[in-house]
Amino acid sequence: MARKAVEENNVSLLINDNPKSSFSEAIKSIRTNLQFSSIDKDAKVILVTSPEPGDGKSLISSNLAGAYAQENKKVLIIDCDLRKGRQAEIFNIKKTQTTGYTNLILNYTNASLGIIQTEKIELKDYICKTGIKNVHLIPNGPIPPNPIELLGATKNKELLDALKKIYDIIILDCPPVLGLSDTLVMTRYSDLNILVISSDKTKAEDLNDVKRAFEKANAKITGVVLNKVKVPNGSYYGYYGYYGE
Repeated sequence: MARKAVEENNVSLLINDNPKSSFSEAIKSIRTNLQFSSIDKDAKVILVTSPEPGDGKSLISSNLAGAYAQENKKVLIIDCDLRKGRQAEIFNIKKTQTTGYTNLILNYTNASLGIIQTEKIELKDYICKTGIKNVHLIPNGPIPPNPIELLGATKNKELLDALKKIYDIIILDCPPVLGLSDTLVMTRYSDLNILVISSDKTKAEDLNDVKRAFEKANAKITGVVLNKVKVPNGSYYGYYGYYGE
């Protein structure tokens, strides 16, 4: 199932600014296909990644969050790209050195598990409201020296388990797969995995490499989004296709 949508240079949050645009309708079709793919299970955590930088995975992540919010879902988007995350920029949120996803993982302890904590951590201090109703954001935070170890820590699992009790949908905007292992670590926590590719630069061998990487991590790619298809008049379109298992 697939459809086309105009992709301007700065689409950003078009799902909110122009919800009836062809771009927004395409994003909604992705949401619908994801709902069908998880009809028999409680799928809350959606991971979005790409083979390489520049494929548009952050754009898709932010607009997909808005699409779910339009169904009155309480949505959290987490910028898991600890090196070059863009979500704070997309949502026009100022980042600080003391908050963000990296600091939250480091400081988090789950009191409900009986863990003694010397300092009370308030999730609300790390979660930002956005300009879209029902969409909250946790920016990536300061760049850590050990992203893979941080993402794979028990604290991160406990944190995500707690967040799933608060939100209907959690979208993980993860780094590109090729050259990094961060995303493969995050597949431990996701229910659905979306791969965003570019028609103008993604090569067949890149797709094969990503597929092998997911298989090695015992994870499956739920669907593929083909982005940046150029049409004859010179405009750029995003061609969004869902290809399920």
